[in-house]
Amino acid sequence: MRVVRVGLALALFGLASLSAQAAGPVVETSAKQAIIMDYDTGTVLFEKNADQLMVPSSMSKLMTVYMVFKKLKEGAWTLDNQLPVTETAWKKHYKTDESLMFLPVGSMASVDDLLKGVVIQSGNDACSVLAEAYSGSEEAFAEDETRVARADLGMRNSTFRNASGTPDPEHLTTARDLALLARHLIHDFPDYYPLFSEKSFVYNNIKQDNRNPLLWTTQGADGLKTGHTEAGGYGLTASVKRGERRVIMVLNGMDAQKERWDESQRMIEWAFREFDDYTIFKGGENVGDADVWLGTKATVPVKAGSKFVVTLPRRSRQDLKVVAVYDNPIAAPVVKDQLVGRLVITAPGVASTEVPLLADADVPKLGLMGRMGAALRYLLWGSKG
Repeated sequence: MRVVRVGLALALFGLASLSAQAAGPVVETSAKQAIIMDYDTGTVLFEKNADQLMVPSSMSKLMTVYMVFKKLKEGAWTLDNQLPVTETAWKKHYKTDESLMFLPVGSMASVDDLLKGVVIQSGNDACSVLAEAYSGSEEAFAEDETRVARADLGMRNSTFRNASGTPDPEHLTTARDLALLARHLIHDFPDYYPLFSEKSFVYNNIKQDNRNPLLWTTQGADGLKTGHTEAGGYGLTASVKRGERRVIMVLNGMDAQKERWDESQRMIEWAFREFDDYTIFKGGENVGDADVWLGTKATVPVKAGSKFVVTLPRRSRQDLKVVAVYDNPIAAPVVKDQLVGRLVITAPGVASTEVPLLADADVPKLGLMGRMGAALRYLLWGSKG
């Protein structure tokens, strides 16, 4: 078995292939639950009680939006579809201090307007209208949400009891689950996701602004949703993209709106300042040559079998190591794209990861006379060529 150190003077590009916990610079937050994640690699840059059950408040609306986006993508609904504002949906929120879109009872509203009412205005009434149209009742919709969240999105610790996040002792999720949901919203629905960056919406002659503080202050912020209840405190699920890099953040359990504003800006700037994505290989990139035994050629070029990106603290980049491990020499015949070994990547704070090492050319086996000559050379001089 041969081990070869592979040089790292490679172009930085490609998609992520590593999900890990990066041991980064120490930072603290006043949020009771928190997680910061690199979107592409899934690497967790920071977490605090990320798997602790918590009250998500209006961040629950992200799951409602996911369900509607899914229906739109499947073609079952269109943005122009008109949905009824039933008395049942209206009464749930009438004469309350909840966030509302202010839908008139008995009216019709388009799916497009209702989505804006949910995302921008945080309208609980809009959530109820969408839920009833989707599943027949908001209770049935909550069951559908919970099933999809757990089975399809990996949100194993989430339970929904309504479409908006209004207080219910069993309506719970985790910061990690909300980060997973945010990744899916961004990845699965690129045509609809830009809705989250809209700053204001007027409905029924009432203009309301998006409550996401980062949209108004932070370069690259493009989503997702705030939340606040007495039980849950102030929370934010956010996404910020700068260049090719995107970071997802969930903070919850803060005591004041200003605290949410300050902490969200401070923590997202920390994530971009202290970490970066480094592309080590693109799929199919040549990484050198391997010796061949009894082949028509003495060597065969080898390549990385898949793309590889790692998220690291900037100060740890210089300690990243890549090693090629394979049997030397490789016995002929060799077929292009044949698995011949592996590339092992290690770095401080990141779990060791392997990338397939593939042959990048065909090398036929020598004929009988050629094999006899090679065997003789090996006996006389120890050469395997």
